[in-house]
Amino acid sequence: MDEYLRVALLAAKKAGAVIKESFHKEKLVEHKGTVDLVTETDKKCEEIVFSSIQDAFPDHNFIGEEGSAAQGFTAELTDAPTWMVDPVDGTTNFVHRFPFVCVCIGLAIKKQVVVGVVYNPILDELYTAVRGKGACLNCEPIQVSDCKDLGSALIITEIGVTRDDATLGALFGRISALVKGARSVRCMGSCALDMCFVASGRAEVSYEVGFGGPWDVAAASLIVEEAGGHMADPAGGPFDIMGRRVLATSNAGLAQQVGAIIAPLPLGPKEPQAS
Repeated sequence: MDEYLRVALLAAKKAGAVIKESFHKEKLVEHKGTVDLVTETDKKCEEIVFSSIQDAFPDHNFIGEEGSAAQGFTAELTDAPTWMVDPVDGTTNFVHRFPFVCVCIGLAIKKQVVVGVVYNPILDELYTAVRGKGACLNCEPIQVSDCKDLGSALIITEIGVTRDDATLGALFGRISALVKGARSVRCMGSCALDMCFVASGRAEVSYEVGFGGPWDVAAASLIVEEAGGHMADPAGGPFDIMGRRVLATSNAGLAQQVGAIIAPLPLGPKEPQAS
């Protein structure tokens, strides 16, 4: 595990240096959808991370955001060691110079994440976790908030990139229902950093339905768990790393409270169903 973490850290810092160097410069922006963006930095960073990992572990599998977009599908997760990478989580933030941008690198073995690294090079915040060894922010141990009541909780969610009326109606329906019983809601533009904020006690709940793929949540899900948090499906069932649905909370009780609100609400026709 130490060697896996060492390689992941090296790759994240290499990619982070590229992000930081490019952050205040003009970007060459392409559109994957109406509002879903990709830049030359996304592609370059994925190449950097992929090469670093492949050189160290040539027999390991790899699931990356830009590679999956290029081939038109996400590879199946098997029991083999598999690295799940988002080279630039928060690309829209990156384009707008909004400083919530990160590199996400997670390693799953037998479909269980065992190493996670999430690095925001703009704010110089490095989240790490190894299964069974706790979670850290810049080498200091972190733990979740002790809040157990949704009424005192800060919730983080995202708007996503789908803009049809049905999806937006379902999305804002969830926000409306939850904010009535919570302290407040935030949208920061990075699913992984949202989850890491739960892990570090800066928020109590992070949820999203219909994010890009496992690369958005793999590393951060382990960081949440190792910080003492709880991973679940937004409707209250078990978390499925491949399901494009995530709920990260400070504890199981909060997950139950959130799930009880979200479960009865309708989904948009383009949103992923609970497994």
